[in-house]
Amino acid sequence: MYKLKRLTSLCLCVVMLVAACTSVPVTGRQQLNIVPNSSIIQMSLKEYDNFLKKHKLSDNEKDTRMVKDVGLRIQKAVELYFSERGMSHLLEGYKWEFNLVEGKEVNAWCMPGGKVVVYTGLLPIAQDEEGLAVVMGHEIAHAVANHGSERMSQGLIAQMGGIAIAVAVKDKPRETQQLWVMAFGLGATLGVMLPYSRLHESEADELGLIFMAMAGYDPRKAVDFWERMAKKKGDKAPPEFLSTHPSDETRINNIKASIPMALDYYKKRP
Repeated sequence: MYKLKRLTSLCLCVVMLVAACTSVPVTGRQQLNIVPNSSIIQMSLKEYDNFLKKHKLSDNEKDTRMVKDVGLRIQKAVELYFSERGMSHLLEGYKWEFNLVEGKEVNAWCMPGGKVVVYTGLLPIAQDEEGLAVVMGHEIAHAVANHGSERMSQGLIAQMGGIAIAVAVKDKPRETQQLWVMAFGLGATLGVMLPYSRLHESEADELGLIFMAMAGYDPRKAVDFWERMAKKKGDKAPPEFLSTHPSDETRINNIKASIPMALDYYKKRP
């Protein structure tokens, strides 16, 4: 009887994991996601509010307007992309917001739910709207591809045996918060998100090219941007934005290979 119960439990877990598999847009890669968007977005909004209370928004009106304008264009591109594929429901609960924050970090991030932060330290390397679109498209791609949710799901499986997020939040709030920190890192030093895996980075590069192209930005400019970022690594401490990312040569070569596909979206823009 004991073995039967164990087998039944195992079968239920397998069924749950299979049911929790989703596909990443464009790449089609199967990903494990047992964290509902509604739950993770709710957690994101709370953490984002806490972040803004501790960090100063830029008072440079011109740069702030550029961040918001680029963000809005990419937002519309993302919404169009998902709408054309019958996937608009995957963006339910998103409350888009784009802010420029004072900081020397050469960095930017997007939380689940569409909360985007760009640090002023990134602007000299971005140089213009197209350079900024490369970064914002990439970071937004991480969010809409559910990379953070995937990482948190892996943590739930590894540390809590696949316990439902609703149960985890209710019964193990401290452990759930720790998983959140592991998945996103927001709230750590300077509020910088933890780096994603190389697989996630490559997917975000590909998706980001499409989003910036649909927003009316030339995806070929991504090569120029990443070459500037590669030069930045010549400093004693590499930018946080590049840590654990694919090698410069690999990333740039992969982007070059993806540009023809992105150009199709660029040429079809209104």
